Amino acid sequence: MVHERTYIMVKPDGVERGLVGEIIKRFENKGFQLIALELKTPTRQLLEQHYADLSSKPFFGGLMNYMTSGPVVAMVWSGKGVVKSGRVLLGETNPLASLPGTIRGDFCIDVGRNLCHGSDSVENAEKEIALWFPHGVISHTRVMEKLIYE
Repeated sequence: MVHERTYIMVKPDGVERGLVGEIIKRFENKGFQLIALELKTPTRQLLEQHYADLSSKPFFGGLMNYMTSGPVVAMVWSGKGVVKSGRVLLGETNPLASLPGTIRGDFCIDVGRNLCHGSDSVENAEKEIALWFPHGVISHTRVMEKLIYE
């Protein structure tokens, strides 16, 4: 079976609030496989590449200041439909529009402090993974795959 990969990042507010374990738990409980994880203090240059599509937005400067304010947890997850399902687990970008039971719906209020980033497409996931993990990621088949997938 071919699995998708997605990039999930716990932003500085999620790290500072001690929610990294809870976020990992929700992805693992769903059945997705964590294949890379690193605590990083991102450079402004890395973040400008990551958020290049938002560079013309009025909030971009604030976003850069916020994202360089502390460490982030960069992760790669693997699994069937992980991009779309991962975004469902995270909830809406605006936490006030997120349903209870989602990460953002349960743990945050403001869009500017929405705890995490999740890739929005398979193509963008691969770009983000290459950007944040330039040396690649380790992939292996779990013995328990038969308990998750048909």
